[in-house]
Amino acid sequence: MSQVQLASPQGYNPYDLLRVYTYYRTLLGSVLLLMFQIEFAPQVLGHDNPQLFFYCSIGYTAINFITLVVMWRVKYAPSQTKLFGSLLIDVVAISLLMHASGGATSALGYLLLIAIAAGGIMLRERISLFLAAITTIVVIGEGAYRFVILTQDSKAVFTSGILSALAFLTALLFQHLTKKVRLSYAEAEAQAKQAAHLQKLAQLIVERMRTGILVLNDQLTIELHNHAALKLLGTNSDSIENLSLSEFPELYKKHQSWQRHSNDHSPFLKIDGDTPNEIKVNFAYLEPDKTNEVLIFLEDVRSLNQQAQQLKLASLGRLTASIAHEIRNPLGAISHASQLLGESPQLPQSELRLLDIINNHSRRVNQIIENILQLSRRRPTQTLPINLREWIPAFIRDYKAGKSNGQQLEIALLEKNLRDSRSESHNRNILKVGALEAKFDTSQLGQVLSNLCDNGLRYSTKKTGRPDLRLEIGVDIGHYQPYIRVIDYGPGISDDNAKHLFEPFFTTENTGSGLGLYICKELCEANQAIISYTRTSQGESCFHLQLAHPEKAS
Repeated sequence: MSQVQLASPQGYNPYDLLRVYTYYRTLLGSVLLLMFQIEFAPQVLGHDNPQLFFYCSIGYTAINFITLVVMWRVKYAPSQTKLFGSLLIDVVAISLLMHASGGATSALGYLLLIAIAAGGIMLRERISLFLAAITTIVVIGEGAYRFVILTQDSKAVFTSGILSALAFLTALLFQHLTKKVRLSYAEAEAQAKQAAHLQKLAQLIVERMRTGILVLNDQLTIELHNHAALKLLGTNSDSIENLSLSEFPELYKKHQSWQRHSNDHSPFLKIDGDTPNEIKVNFAYLEPDKTNEVLIFLEDVRSLNQQAQQLKLASLGRLTASIAHEIRNPLGAISHASQLLGESPQLPQSELRLLDIINNHSRRVNQIIENILQLSRRRPTQTLPINLREWIPAFIRDYKAGKSNGQQLEIALLEKNLRDSRSESHNRNILKVGALEAKFDTSQLGQVLSNLCDNGLRYSTKKTGRPDLRLEIGVDIGHYQPYIRVIDYGPGISDDNAKHLFEPFFTTENTGSGLGLYICKELCEANQAIISYTRTSQGESCFHLQLAHPEKAS
């Protein structure tokens, strides 16, 4: 159990109490002076020495008024010496007023108890007792002086003794009460600091969570959100508080579906844009017994897809092992037999054509098996930070060197950002801070880009007659993530075909296996990246790779 550190008395600032006490002192001196002037109680106030009472009350009131003005203009934490001096003035002034009015029997001496009580609250323990001791000496001395010199009245001595005892009791009592107050104050201050610390921790945890959080009120207005929610929703705003949920139509539809069928609704949501993002949405009431506030959790499904991908690859590996054993042996026999048959000099030209068909389709089936085995044999991903400014030019050089017509290939490289509503200077500065880094397995990224470049060059050549291609790298400012774009100058893909583009065995060519883009998608998901097909603002065909941030956990 943690201990609460108490505030030390030295750190206690009795400014507010001192200000109230100064008002009281000023009012007390003014009232006593006024009562003396109008002769309200002439048998008590200044009865023994009117001149002493008059000048003492004027001096006491003047000192208190000046102190009040100073405290009004300058707020300060008085030292123990200043506090003791101020209370000592009260003791001296009230003692003189008491002496001028007949001593302790006049009842003015009981005003000293208020000064002693204030000292018990504002002064340290020893100084407070010292003030009480001085007061006792003054009161008993005044009583003894009155008994020996003036009246020889024993009542004055008895009353002075009673007043002195009350002075010490008052000091001790208020010291005890002050300790209790300071203890409670220190505990409350410590608890307040702990609560503020916990609140700050909670805010930091919520803000740094990768899970997006939204809080809705009964008017479907967003009352709270974190940075991850902005990122997952793909908004360019710095804040979405006080916005209606209807500003996000797809999320609004999910919320309405959840309210109608809380146990039967699809939790997956796709945010459209330049870089489509798929997220998982969960809804819950902020308090179980109240439905006026709703808590929304937004999760990036890429990490989930990565785990599912690993399980899928493991299952696919076991399946393809048996497929390879059952298919490759008879396929090899067919291919070998067709080659032997093709060596016969007696075959007519028409039958040689049939052998070519057998060989071509045997190679195509073998390529399909190789692609499937490539999926099953893939090693686990080893993601590393990649400096795209250095890695992409090296990839282009290696890619060209590996092609027989590499000298004829035109692959341009541009560096730019996906713009948002922010200033152009901000967009330019994004790329000036540090290296343009992403997180990916370098060998797998090379495989993905090689496949996309092969397709892009093929379609560009078909339409333009030139093997031209353009690569773009930059930062998607809306998501604060690096990206790579492979843009070709071909005819593009129709909307109907684009829906099935990354499905296995889907192809628009008679000679294609339909596994190239599927493998690219699987590799991207294994590296927590997103691949999508889109068109540029000029209508060019574009494959967009939204890569994982280099600091993203695997």
